[in-house]
Amino acid sequence: MAAALAVLLTGLLAVGVVSYRWFTGPTCRAVAGGQSFAFSPAQTRNAAIITAIAMKRGLPARAATIAIATAIQESGMINISHGDRDSLGLFQQRPSQGWGTPEQILDPVYSTNAFYDALIKVDNYTEGEITAVAQAVQRSAYPEAYADHEGQGRVLASTLSGHSPAGLACRLSRTTRTQATSADITAALVAEMGQTGTAERDGTITVHTSSTRAAWAVAEWAVASADAFGFELVTVANREWRRGAGRGALDWGTTDAPFDGTTVTLTPAS
Repeated sequence: MAAALAVLLTGLLAVGVVSYRWFTGPTCRAVAGGQSFAFSPAQTRNAAIITAIAMKRGLPARAATIAIATAIQESGMINISHGDRDSLGLFQQRPSQGWGTPEQILDPVYSTNAFYDALIKVDNYTEGEITAVAQAVQRSAYPEAYADHEGQGRVLASTLSGHSPAGLACRLSRTTRTQATSADITAALVAEMGQTGTAERDGTITVHTSSTRAAWAVAEWAVASADAFGFELVTVANREWRRGAGRGALDWGTTDAPFDGTTVTLTPAS
């Protein structure tokens, strides 16, 4: 009971509580279909992983919506190392129920793939109600709660999959050094998105994609991952996101030197 309460409180603190931090501290905002939601950088990074892996596997945006809504309900979309009984990670998967080892489950890429492995076995998962579909995967004691987060899941999936260009941006603290190597970044692009990035001498990563939607998906993935990888600037087509602690960082700007609409540049702090 205490463990379940701890997970519930984690979710409330991470998602449902309006606090002063949303107005002044690091935060990310996703806007699509007339809806707007705010999330912490850690939550947004996990949503980016979930959506990227759905795209890499060729799954519809609906799959990402279901997975994100499930993660919000189960863990507050935070990769937590505790839960009810032996539940762990974003989806509160249990080693004792065959989801994997604790180390595997606490790897968001592994746990997301495991979730999708189960999801695609659910009949009519793209059309069914989220309560029934998510419950078929999770076997939760509170299946109705998944529907409470469907709107958040849909907005995040839409922006992070490139369906809503420039729909996601983050206000972040300044960074004075690169937090990840070029190899770390290019490896994450492959593992999560199935995209290949080329590292330039100045540390900039260039990604050539097959379509404008794919380019926006990479760009939004980068913004959502900026706190983890130390990105200062993300450019796609004639739009750019610049890291900043002010209100302006929650919007995409324009650039006088437009790039090809299928090319994305990711610039880490030097």
